[in-house]
Amino acid sequence: MPLHVLPAPAPALRSVLAALGSPTAVSEARTPALRSVQGPLSAELPLPVHVLDQIVPIGTAPLTRLTGWRFLIRNGDRAVAAAETMLTPDGWAFSHFFEGPYLDSTERALRQAESLGTPFQPRLLSVPELYMLTLWLHGDPDADAAAGTLQPTDVLVPLAPAPPGIAAHLPHRVAELLPVMTLRLAPAPLLDSPAA
Repeated sequence: MPLHVLPAPAPALRSVLAALGSPTAVSEARTPALRSVQGPLSAELPLPVHVLDQIVPIGTAPLTRLTGWRFLIRNGDRAVAAAETMLTPDGWAFSHFFEGPYLDSTERALRQAESLGTPFQPRLLSVPELYMLTLWLHGDPDADAAAGTLQPTDVLVPLAPAPPGIAAHLPHRVAELLPVMTLRLAPAPLLDSPAA
């Protein structure tokens, strides 16, 4: 298996399992699929979630910060929702359940990554400036999940829906995609106003 999925911190997993076992947490979740599912649920495929707070100029190593762990919630062989944890002063805690297009898109990107045949550590990378989420394939499969430096040879797979001008599910090396992301954020050039 080329992907090396790290185990989530035990408190993060426990918090998700406790939320899944809580009728109140499940019934109050804004996830109709989770509320209506029959049968057992499991929390699988923990992925560390990093945020890229600012896209930096080319030539500077972009730093990220670990903000949580995301688990796919499965009913049998089907992902019906996701659960996210967050780091609090007391440690890892359950944050929320959700569903939507990123579930299928994440699974699709993970299948794509498996087919690459290269050992990677899968992570999720959120780019708030572009309202973008990517599967981040970190080149060091044994790295600490909290280590947050994007390497030029790491691979990013934009998840659908992707921002305009960036194709979803097309793997890019960081060195190739970062300039595109930088251009997407550059202010549009001002046109000269016509002479009066």
